[in-house]
Amino acid sequence: MEPFLGRDGFGNPSSLHSEGQRAKRALDEARAVVAESIGAQFSEINFNSGGTEADNAALFGVTLANRRRGEHFVTTQIEHEAVLHTARFLETIGFEATYLAPDAQGLVTASQVLEAIRTTTTLVSVMHANNEIGTVQPIAEIGGALRGHNTYFHSDAVQTYGVYPLNVHELGVDLLTVSAHKIYGPKGVGALYVRDGIPIEPLLHGGGQERERRAGTENVAAIAGFGEAVRLMLIERETTAKQMERQRDLLIGMIRERIPGAALNGHQAQRLPGNVHFSFPDIDAESLLVSLDLTGVAASSGSACTAGSIEPSHVLTAIGAASEARGAALRLTLGRETTDEEIRETVEILTRLITRLTRV
Repeated sequence: MEPFLGRDGFGNPSSLHSEGQRAKRALDEARAVVAESIGAQFSEINFNSGGTEADNAALFGVTLANRRRGEHFVTTQIEHEAVLHTARFLETIGFEATYLAPDAQGLVTASQVLEAIRTTTTLVSVMHANNEIGTVQPIAEIGGALRGHNTYFHSDAVQTYGVYPLNVHELGVDLLTVSAHKIYGPKGVGALYVRDGIPIEPLLHGGGQERERRAGTENVAAIAGFGEAVRLMLIERETTAKQMERQRDLLIGMIRERIPGAALNGHQAQRLPGNVHFSFPDIDAESLLVSLDLTGVAASSGSACTAGSIEPSHVLTAIGAASEARGAALRLTLGRETTDEEIRETVEILTRLITRLTRV
């Protein structure tokens, strides 16, 4: 008699073999839809715990695997901390980094990248869109400029994955970071696209999971949820992006109309559909954030990873918008369930608070 190994969801005896088959099928289905969503091959998708791990894996993986060829890499001053902190650690173990300075709207250019690369440059990492000020970088232009150069190109596309059609070949990237929670999927799961043939040192060593690029038992439930979120995202993305873009422009226009001196940070047009980031002169940042929180308005001075912080962010510092004279910086983000009424109510509250704090 076959040994009893548990029961499936229908009360029938199950086996480790059938459980393994179901897990593999779930992983394969999720991997296939994630690959389809960015124009990649099935074998090029590597699941992990999210954007931070994917960024770490890209930087560590490429620089360490190609160290004999060179120890220089290029990134920007306004990357997510997952890239910047990894870059700084790599510098402590002998690598050399060049940090490109953006312009006042947060843009870097392909010519800047080309000027920075050397014969010893093994990796360029430029985020697709900034998570604080919303500026969208010319990734396809940078990718095209890097063709023919002996260096790999990585982009953190966590912010753009759910709102723009992405194709790794059109973008010209060799590695791409995406995350589930930005498309309303589970937290704690993401993926790194690695073009087939690229030498990459695993961040985690152990078993042979994820084609030996990421050891450890996969979080099958979270990955299956990621796959379902991607399927829904592909259906809803265009409609959602148009709605968010319209509401973003409505929010920007109302703030500019109601609050004199409000300065929009980031690119005026090349920005994420759901991102609004303003500076308010002569307003105390802590007082504004606390007051908004007490009224039920969720806001931050920078990224979600630094929510609650009143210190000028590295992004605002890099674009020259973090001086004391600029006052409070405020990031408001829109989602697919945001309503026009909520936008109007937020502007009313913000206007009232700015007026009160100006008098203090």
